[in-house]
Amino acid sequence: MVGPNTGDGSSPTTSSSSESSSANSADITFAMQMVAHHEQAVEMAQMVLDKEGVDPRVTKLAQNIKDAQGPEIDTMNQWLDSWGAGGPMDGMDMGGTMSDADMAALEAASGSEANRLFLEQMTVHHKGAIDMAKTELQDGQNADALALAQKIVDDQTAEIARMKDLLGTL
Repeated sequence: MVGPNTGDGSSPTTSSSSESSSANSADITFAMQMVAHHEQAVEMAQMVLDKEGVDPRVTKLAQNIKDAQGPEIDTMNQWLDSWGAGGPMDGMDMGGTMSDADMAALEAASGSEANRLFLEQMTVHHKGAIDMAKTELQDGQNADALALAQKIVDDQTAEIARMKDLLGTL
């Protein structure tokens, strides 16, 4: 008889002290890319929070994104340190990342335009994060990274639905 399966080929219980030895290149790539991706989402959220005339539902969403992703950035940076990984993100493709022009447009927008632009851009941004998280779920091996990837898929899929609903009511 086969024992319990976690679905990722690892044993159901792994020591947290083995994080460095249980991370593969997919885990490291996921964490590095997601840190940079989340940092941009936090920056976008802060832009909206700093504006006046933004719908309170949009500012609440922006605050929720900032509150969720800030601690996730800290966690992933701790992983990267424990894995002996890190460094420049040059050349890494991160889907859904906003261009400098996109960020400038959001920064310049106000009122209803800021509402619309933030929701549209963050929807694209979240879709990129979901794609990266799905790649981690397929290729990663670190239990903590896999759990965070699943959380990102679940949370950001739900936020996309809320953003689409909000767009329809603004």
